[in-house]
Amino acid sequence: MRKRFLAATGLLAMAAGVGLAAGAGQGQGDAPAADAASAPWHNPVIRQKPLSLAAQVGQKLFFDHDMSGSRKISCATCHDPNFAYGPPNNLAAQLGGQAMTQRGVRAVPSLRYKDKTPPYSDLLDNPDAISVPGPGGGFDWDGRAANHADQAQGPLLDPVEMANASAAEVVAKVKAADYAPLFRQAFGEHALDDTAAAFRDLTAALQAFQLEDISFRPYNSKFDMYTSNKKGGQLTIAELRGLKVFADPNTGNCASCHYQGAGFRGSSALFTDFSYEAIGVPRNDLHATAPGANHNDIPANDKDAGRFDMGLCGPQRPDHKLEEDGAPSHFCGMFKAPTLRNVALRQAFFHNGVIHTLEQAIRFYNTRDTNPELWYPTSGGKVLKPGDPGYDPAYPSYGLITVQYAKGTGHVEKYNDLPRRYWANIDTQMPLDGRAAGSTPPMSEQDVHDLICFLNTLTDDYRPGAAPTAAQKACID
Repeated sequence: MRKRFLAATGLLAMAAGVGLAAGAGQGQGDAPAADAASAPWHNPVIRQKPLSLAAQVGQKLFFDHDMSGSRKISCATCHDPNFAYGPPNNLAAQLGGQAMTQRGVRAVPSLRYKDKTPPYSDLLDNPDAISVPGPGGGFDWDGRAANHADQAQGPLLDPVEMANASAAEVVAKVKAADYAPLFRQAFGEHALDDTAAAFRDLTAALQAFQLEDISFRPYNSKFDMYTSNKKGGQLTIAELRGLKVFADPNTGNCASCHYQGAGFRGSSALFTDFSYEAIGVPRNDLHATAPGANHNDIPANDKDAGRFDMGLCGPQRPDHKLEEDGAPSHFCGMFKAPTLRNVALRQAFFHNGVIHTLEQAIRFYNTRDTNPELWYPTSGGKVLKPGDPGYDPAYPSYGLITVQYAKGTGHVEKYNDLPRRYWANIDTQMPLDGRAAGSTPPMSEQDVHDLICFLNTLTDDYRPGAAPTAAQKACID
């Protein structure tokens, strides 16, 4: 398994200066438009160029509900531009299918900042130019799609997503659409005559839209203003402390997987190095779903206790076998490290959406090993009730598990969504360094608070001078 030793000096140097900035709001855009004058984003540097004909077709397709079998959802339903082209809700897996009653098996990722994503490789050179090559690149949580066009094919034909029966059905809908003449103008008079060629052009159009429309990569967060030394982009003391936690290999160490860029002012960091890691995320089934949690479990996990999503080992990509040369595959359980840009807008985290707030995600990283009982179910333990000896009224409420068990009873079922034979694949980098249960977590409460403050600076459409939100007020010092 690849280990990275990131030279974080550049990031730490960025955090060396401490200053205060006026709080600022974080707006949310509407549907993207080709006309720069009507664009919802605020970016004084990047201007929207006119979209090509192919990209204009892709824009039509992206927002067309008729492209689904139910005719009730479009690409934008799950990849909402108001939520950084991610899901607009906290569902672990979105609804789809012909009757809109089926749910998938993975959380929906954002489509922003994907333009520099390389195709998947088992031995991809790491962008930091320091770490050894390892699994990296590709689209989807398991990298099975090589580019935007390949990625678009999956949802269109998946029976639990857009649920079209075939490529021919999708092409027939385009033929009947009011933008069919635009499609022919972009790809040729007879572009819709051959189904296979038309379907390729259709996905190419979706790719062109995502590559040309700058709403997919606006680079207009507070962090971008800070790195480019723009007025109003000065980070607060708390945000600068959070940047240090982000880069520090002895505390947050987020930069080891979630940074790609020169690390100095003027860089446009992607906040992912395209790598894959196994981190032992808790299983998302009924045991991890709090009462009234809006069906945030993965139904497939409830139906089959023996079902495991193995990431690079499938079930959705078949090229990595569960066993290699008579030994457990070192790829099993690994998922792609997503970009952390706009992470504060997300409401479902990790590939299975088991975590639902940014704070909860950070606290999982911080206490997975020191307090595993907060994240994984306990079997055979004696449940404590208020008033019982040993019951702690200040017991943490941020975990997936809030039931308390008497000390010395029960067994915490750690790494309960990965078969034991693959546990050697689990990453041991800080803060997930395997330290003993009951020991001190790597990050202090102040570190957690400050890291959240910094990650909020990665939200797009930052507008200096706007009234600060409550979260921004909490990050002033």
